[in-house]
Amino acid sequence: MKTFKFQSFVLVLIAFVLGFSEFLIVGILDDLSHQFNVSVATVGYLVTAFAIVYAISTPFITILIGRFNLFWDLMVAMAVFTFGNILSFLAPNFLMLTVSRVVTAMVAGVSISLGLTFAGYVAPMAKRGWLLSWVFSGFSIASVVGVPLGTWISTQFGWRISFLTVIVISVLTMGLIFVSLPKDFKQKKSTISGQLALLGNHRIQIGMLLPMFNLAAIYVFYTYLRPIITNQLHFSVSMLTILLAVFGIANIIGNRASGRLSEGPGMKGMPFVYIGQFILMMLMPFVFNFSWPGALLLTLVIFTMPLINSPIQLFFLQIAEKDYPQSIVLASSLNSIFSNFGIALGSATGGVIVSNLSLDAVGPGGAVYAVVALGLVLWLNHLTSKGLSSRSTNL
Repeated sequence: MKTFKFQSFVLVLIAFVLGFSEFLIVGILDDLSHQFNVSVATVGYLVTAFAIVYAISTPFITILIGRFNLFWDLMVAMAVFTFGNILSFLAPNFLMLTVSRVVTAMVAGVSISLGLTFAGYVAPMAKRGWLLSWVFSGFSIASVVGVPLGTWISTQFGWRISFLTVIVISVLTMGLIFVSLPKDFKQKKSTISGQLALLGNHRIQIGMLLPMFNLAAIYVFYTYLRPIITNQLHFSVSMLTILLAVFGIANIIGNRASGRLSEGPGMKGMPFVYIGQFILMMLMPFVFNFSWPGALLLTLVIFTMPLINSPIQLFFLQIAEKDYPQSIVLASSLNSIFSNFGIALGSATGGVIVSNLSLDAVGPGGAVYAVVALGLVLWLNHLTSKGLSSRSTNL
């Protein structure tokens, strides 16, 4: 049961169930709004709250558990994650639902960081980029299968059954983790300050901001994907599930392309991605007047969303393995931590735009963050080309 292929499947499944739980809110936004008698924008802030808690708690918990057995760290984190979803399933009011999402978010980042750390550990060197891209694809598969499935279950049987589905998959995943992953995996022992030394690297400091602004750009509109599809593009609720599946497929293709990108130009290819994002987002107010062109444009933007994943993950791991071997788990967590800061920033920005302007303005709002990401990747590539590896903590 400990073959590389089976271990790879389990690691992808971890990412899938984490993504299913995190992104499920996007698909059941309207149902929760009606259930608890709050606005769609208010429910949308659940995405923001989840991302903020995820991003803030992950580095602290990651550093604290880094000295222990990583297998049992993962098992405990997944158990707490399952408990958080049970609280969501039972939530009698919006406040308790919010609390349950906080509990889930506190360990979701740790779980995927440990999963990525295991991916780097069990994969042969030649397969690392391949496996990392597949683990990230687990989140995309959650979009193409999990979120549409959760949305359909919510419309047919109620949103609580959607959370029950997450719980069942979580328990199954824990069982597969127990029988497949190595139980004696530990990173090099170090003090907390020793682990934090990684964050003093100049390239790490700039690189951390890239996934943040990458997803900030996307989540300005992605948080409100369901109302965009039904209200702006005028698709029926039955078409909603199909389009969410199409967007998920685009995301999976983007993740697979991310793996290829990490084996080719890597970070040097990312400026072209952000130029393309900017153009597409600026076109949104005009293209949203037409149903199918609008859907095609959304598909293209969602394809670009995960392209940064494998290149930046390998970038972090390579720096850590060379200069900070005591910080491997922390390095593995940086992408997910700052991606969730980006989700929080993007969803909060989207909430302000939707509340004060309209859904038409979310595209140009996201384009601003795409420009910031473009500037950051150009700066990082410039430093890398100079061979700069300063440990100064000042930008």
